[in-house]
Amino acid sequence: MPMRPFSRDRVWLLPPALGDLVRDDHPARFVASFVDSIDRAGWLQLGVDPDGPEEGAPAYHPRALLSVWLYGFMTRVRSSRALERACRDQIPYLWLTGWQQPDHNTLWRFYRDHREKMRGLLKRTVRTAVAVGLVDLAVQAVDGTKVLANAAKDRTFDRAELARLLERVDAAISDLEAQNVNGDVPAPPRLPEQLAKAQTLREQVLAALEQMDAEDRKQVNLTDGDASFMKGRQGTVMGYNAQAMVSPAASSTHQQLIITAADVVMAPDDHGQLAPMVDAAREAVGLVEATLADAGYHSGPNLEACAARSQQVVMPEAEQKAAAEPYHKDRFDYDPVTDSYTCPEGQRLEYIGQKQRIQGMVRIYRAARAVCQACPAFRRCVKSRGQGRSLEIGPHEAALRQHRAKMRTEWAKALYRLRKQIVEPVFGIIKEQLGARRFLLRGLSNVRAEWTLLATAFNLATLWRLGITWAGPGIGHTVATTAAGRATLILPIRGQKIWENKLLLGQHHYRRPFLVTLA
Repeated sequence: MPMRPFSRDRVWLLPPALGDLVRDDHPARFVASFVDSIDRAGWLQLGVDPDGPEEGAPAYHPRALLSVWLYGFMTRVRSSRALERACRDQIPYLWLTGWQQPDHNTLWRFYRDHREKMRGLLKRTVRTAVAVGLVDLAVQAVDGTKVLANAAKDRTFDRAELARLLERVDAAISDLEAQNVNGDVPAPPRLPEQLAKAQTLREQVLAALEQMDAEDRKQVNLTDGDASFMKGRQGTVMGYNAQAMVSPAASSTHQQLIITAADVVMAPDDHGQLAPMVDAAREAVGLVEATLADAGYHSGPNLEACAARSQQVVMPEAEQKAAAEPYHKDRFDYDPVTDSYTCPEGQRLEYIGQKQRIQGMVRIYRAARAVCQACPAFRRCVKSRGQGRSLEIGPHEAALRQHRAKMRTEWAKALYRLRKQIVEPVFGIIKEQLGARRFLLRGLSNVRAEWTLLATAFNLATLWRLGITWAGPGIGHTVATTAAGRATLILPIRGQKIWENKLLLGQHHYRRPFLVTLA
């Protein structure tokens, strides 16, 4: 079989354009169209003057820098030094920057100064998905995952350990200062390296002690003061609890997913995150018929919070097996006239008082000890053998009972089975394909910005796979708008017919490409 001609010294007869080396459906072009669609008001919301300063040396265009960061997050390149190398060596990055090569300091300063406001880009991707009818408004799922912090576990101390460490550091500083006394010789312009490190450590310890007092914390990590010990699949780690609300793409042939809300919290459990995530998702996409959550979110306050928001929620409880027992408290009937409960065996439990619990004040009901001991179900019903059966009725008992009844229906069981396939693949993709098993930044506000940008990259990859492009400044498309100023679509189906987005939802199958502009 003949060989193809091969030479590393081949030359071009005519120099090619850089764009000739980037195919039309390349994700770099998709990112560029997304960035180019941002208008002047959008750049100002990001804290960027798109015209640049009138004086000083010419600066890199923000379109180039933002494109590099977004494409980097989509391709597992999240550090400024790695992006600097990519801007020198990789054709997609060279095309995104217009053959310019910003160094890591320039890239880092842009990211540092604007990453907090770059969180708004996630809403822009969600608005696009909603405008083209991709977000399924029937169901959404929320979950959390533990992401490692940029900090070591052995740098975590309690108050007593910090006090002992401070004593050792002060002693070391005194010793180093004594060693550097040179009589009449003037002091050096800089502190010796060992002394500078000791002074830095002392400042970190003092800051950690102040943080413990201000936040009433038992432990603090000196590297990242906001990171906490959390239990994950890999054991106890120093990290953060990253949250995501996910909706399936309504019109795709193969299942695609859209992150509609994202957040990071320091709390290791999920109980306090359900209502905030529901609110954030509603702000982005509106009311979704049902929200799916695992047992980590189950609580009476969460059920009542969702009911107040008219949000249907489907989630099991941690004690689901106990609720199926024949003598669970749900099997006891309440009589409001006598303020008492009747057990399945027909015995009455009288109100005896109240107690303070973690979930709030609870009412105690108890049956007579002699009556329970004579009951044939005594061993299966009563936990404390020295007294009769008691019930603790909390302030959210009605909501809990109603939810348990709903979770026993076939509708709820079938719907809950969708949870895993909606939300859990998102975390696998972000950690494995986007390389985000560990945060690169430190501090809660910084990792929130990093996680939101990862969610933005995830959505951009989904929209790219579905063939969506943006029509906006610098692209040259003409896009019609409705009289009400809502987003409209131009679809090359049966000619160049214009459809309003409200008529597209659930009524048409989409084909590549889409052109969308947002009002």
